[in-house]
Amino acid sequence: MDEREWLARRFEEDRSRLRAVAYQMLGSLTDADDAVQEAWLRLSRSYDKGIENLSGWLTTVVGRVCMDMLRARRVRHVELFEATTQPVQPLHESGGTADPEERALLADSIGLALLVVLETLDPVERIAFVLHDMFGVPFDEIAPIIERTPANARQIASRARRRVRGGTPAQDADIARRRDVVEAFVTAARGGSFEGLLAVLDPDVVVRSDSKDAPPVVRGAMAVARGATMAKLATAAQTALVNGAPGVIAYADAGYRVMTFEIVDDRITEVEVITDPERLRHLELAVFGD
Repeated sequence: MDEREWLARRFEEDRSRLRAVAYQMLGSLTDADDAVQEAWLRLSRSYDKGIENLSGWLTTVVGRVCMDMLRARRVRHVELFEATTQPVQPLHESGGTADPEERALLADSIGLALLVVLETLDPVERIAFVLHDMFGVPFDEIAPIIERTPANARQIASRARRRVRGGTPAQDADIARRRDVVEAFVTAARGGSFEGLLAVLDPDVVVRSDSKDAPPVVRGAMAVARGATMAKLATAAQTALVNGAPGVIAYADAGYRVMTFEIVDDRITEVEVITDPERLRHLELAVFGD
């Protein structure tokens, strides 16, 4: 086996992980694949036998490529969070080989709620947080990528961490109880369980939606449960903190939707389904800290 064949084999061993790194930074499968391909080109052009940790070197290269791509988006005046209408294939894209099911499954496996929250960070925060907190890259390697000192990189990652996790303590009893109710709703809706939905819905529950593809208002547990079991909930749907309270971030063919809940005595009394990009941009979103 010659050196190029060995390099290609080693690269393929890291491809899936590098794609996940790039996807979390860019929120786009097409861009992530482009970043990974660029990393391969750089490796094949400038491989140094003195590289002791090839996986770490590739992670750093992908980080640099992603940083350049995020900066290019800003130059084109593209707001990252405009991707809420097409979360895994953002608005600035014009293609991609992944079908909707593959995109949804990848988003679900990585963490859909986290992916959405990452879109609210600026490029420097996003790079520092993803590389350090998710993939363990040391700050002295992150610093040159974001053009900061290691101490600054640490502060930036810490700030991003606070934004991602939100300000609500994970151990808050009321938050935990409400989250249990919302997760029971998600489980029942995803599984098409009529009885499971009735168990968590108040008899007079009201669902309001701004979607053009759904009735603006649905009233009553029977009607809400019937509609939810017919439509089910997207496979890529996860609980998250929405304006400080447990909610749901979901992905369907039409794009992101966020659901907020009013809960009284462990029963859902009101649900609001938000799909409008302008409204979505003004929500405070965070993932749970556990």
